[in-house]
Amino acid sequence: GMTLERTDFTNILTSSQQRTSIPIGVLCQFLLMPLSASIIGRTFLLPYIDPITKAHAGKHLFLGLVLVGCSPGGTASNLVSLIAGADVALSVLLTACSTVLASVVTPLLTKFIVGSAVPVSGMALCAACAKVVLAPVAGGVMLNEYLPRLCKWVSRWTPFASVVLVSLICGGVVANNASMWMGNPVVPGVLSLPALILLTVIVTHSLGFAAGYLVPKHVFKFPERTARTISIETGMQNSALAVVLAKSIGADPISYLPGALSA
Repeated sequence: GMTLERTDFTNILTSSQQRTSIPIGVLCQFLLMPLSASIIGRTFLLPYIDPITKAHAGKHLFLGLVLVGCSPGGTASNLVSLIAGADVALSVLLTACSTVLASVVTPLLTKFIVGSAVPVSGMALCAACAKVVLAPVAGGVMLNEYLPRLCKWVSRWTPFASVVLVSLICGGVVANNASMWMGNPVVPGVLSLPALILLTVIVTHSLGFAAGYLVPKHVFKFPERTARTISIETGMQNSALAVVLAKSIGADPISYLPGALSA
């Protein structure tokens, strides 16, 4: 939030060059990735039943993967766009838009996709998104507006702090489910449950990257640089947010794993 200014949002509405690519990019992100997570999750995770406890653990893993798919773009996508020779300015705008919209779109999409398969409170998701997405972004923008020097000084340390915090969150999730890593395989001698989760995460992101490139490039006829940017924004999610949201709504700890492995 502290890296954003009001002009970042007004440029979206006033720049004719961005008017088309911005809404298409956001639509790709909130349609293609959730669709990918839904298809992969329902196919490979939802049917899973723990062979020892006979508990339907698959529904919790399905919820975790859907939260990853419905999360907004991560700020790391801006760096990847720079490395990949994509449109960094467009990447920043898409990340800003998806982050702001996530407080409403993420809970609605998640509730719609998981349906009756997983008992999730839509209100609890909305409240969690407001606390962990909307409030920090709004606070950051206000601080940057009235205390720009302080924000500029703090911003020198926030990337490192973010890496440390995400590492602690994801490392804690994996450690909390350590016993599962030695559990029974899903396919004896072939595939373990952790490998299955990791595989579904990889396939979900891969589909997001591919569809996020093909749709803008061949359907909307955007130039290569724009299509590449939308692909990166579509495939790269704020996966740590998925972990935080799962924790905030009191989901089963195993549902944190897709987000942790994705991050």
